[in-house]
Amino acid sequence: MSNLFLGIDCGTQGTKALVLDSQSGHVLGLGSAPHTLIQGDHGRREQEPEQWLQALKLATAQALAQAGVSGQQIRGVGVCAQQHGLVLLDEHGEVLRPAKLWCDTESTPQNRQLLDWLGGEAGSLERLGLVIAPGYTVSKLLWTRQQHPQVFEQVAHILLPHDYLNYWLTGRYCSEYGDASGTGYFNVRTRQWDLDILRHIDPAGHLERALPGLIEAHAAVGTLRPEVARLLDLNPGAVVSSGGGDNMLGAIGTGNIEPGIITMSLGSSGTLYAFEPQPHVSPDPAVASFCSSSGGWLPLICTLNLTNVTGAVRELFGLSLEVFNQLASQAPIGAEGVSLLPFLNGERVPPLPAATGSFQGLTLGNLTQANLCRATLEGTTFGLRYGLDLLRRNGLQSHTIRLVGGGSKSPLWRQMVADIMNTPVICTEQSEAAALGAAIQAAWCVSGQPLTELSQRCVRLDPSSETRPDANHVTAYEAAYHRYRQQVAALTE
Repeated sequence: MSNLFLGIDCGTQGTKALVLDSQSGHVLGLGSAPHTLIQGDHGRREQEPEQWLQALKLATAQALAQAGVSGQQIRGVGVCAQQHGLVLLDEHGEVLRPAKLWCDTESTPQNRQLLDWLGGEAGSLERLGLVIAPGYTVSKLLWTRQQHPQVFEQVAHILLPHDYLNYWLTGRYCSEYGDASGTGYFNVRTRQWDLDILRHIDPAGHLERALPGLIEAHAAVGTLRPEVARLLDLNPGAVVSSGGGDNMLGAIGTGNIEPGIITMSLGSSGTLYAFEPQPHVSPDPAVASFCSSSGGWLPLICTLNLTNVTGAVRELFGLSLEVFNQLASQAPIGAEGVSLLPFLNGERVPPLPAATGSFQGLTLGNLTQANLCRATLEGTTFGLRYGLDLLRRNGLQSHTIRLVGGGSKSPLWRQMVADIMNTPVICTEQSEAAALGAAIQAAWCVSGQPLTELSQRCVRLDPSSETRPDANHVTAYEAAYHRYRQQVAALTE
């Protein structure tokens, strides 16, 4: 019997597909296809779900071709996608309007209204186990009701992006706890939908009836619809697993399924999360105490400014990635007193939604490209340290950091993370951690093998990337980080 599984990761910028042999633990093939963004005033960020389907088809064909295997050998499919997005379907299962995404801030006024109704941050924490933020799904529902009442009247199903892809693949409407916990109408402690907040948005009970059923992380959604199996040239008996949000499946794809490991992603935004076997709701609103897609919980923090900021500074100076890293490495720790508060997008952690970015501490003596490049790397990494401090304050252990995302390829940045966090750092061999996690979850669902066994076999660490903190660097960074904290405190005052 075949041991081949397909993992799909539908992100903001594109869809990735990956073919995994769960017996050998090897990734046999990868594929990808891009998405475009609909951008508008007031922070509108949307996508046409039809694009995701086309990209899934292209990426799957590429991955199978690179693997040199027939789609008929695929035993299972796991799907993960960007969290918090809102896909609205009518009674025939047709998409009613473009999906509002996690990075859409057009519903910020509606989020404020809902937060007031919940009793502020404290009320939201007490009721849901987390504090709703503008990117979450719930404010998008209120926005739709207020801005598009005719569309709202036709809503028969409310789904997240990964739920929608699972529906397209199998014909079944359902959701799993990890992705559901980022909606803002789900209680992360009891793992149930919060119906009262939906009744507040729509007293007629319309939304309540449109909710998908909830399934366990190891459960199957179903098998492929015959027409989809033909379209994708996949085995019609292939089982589709529960799937999850991209962070939840990224946790599985980095082996972050037991306490002690922290996954850190150095992408456009920065994320940091760790596994917990019990619900441990943080009193700090910046920590999102999500459920995991492996049967536990996944406290998570997200910073909005990372490689998007390093990229902007590189473009400003017209530098290649290589030259940028070279210049940054020439400047000393602390960049001779130059700091960057990198809040070009506002910021979630530290909680400064209205903040802007600024270079500080500039003098005629320290105004060099090297110091500005170094300060950019340090300033963005300090935001993640701020988040790690919050997680540690809530009792999370961090024996090791598993690093993924574009920034993890830089040895300079890896050393900086190890020193600033005072924790050993290592990269996984497979950089597409979320797609790998989706494939591993599919193998778990179909084969019934323990997830820990599959993880040990399929998640491989790259020994050449292992980076340990340097005691002298750790001390030097503490001073620079203290400066950053003082500058952030000045903003909040």
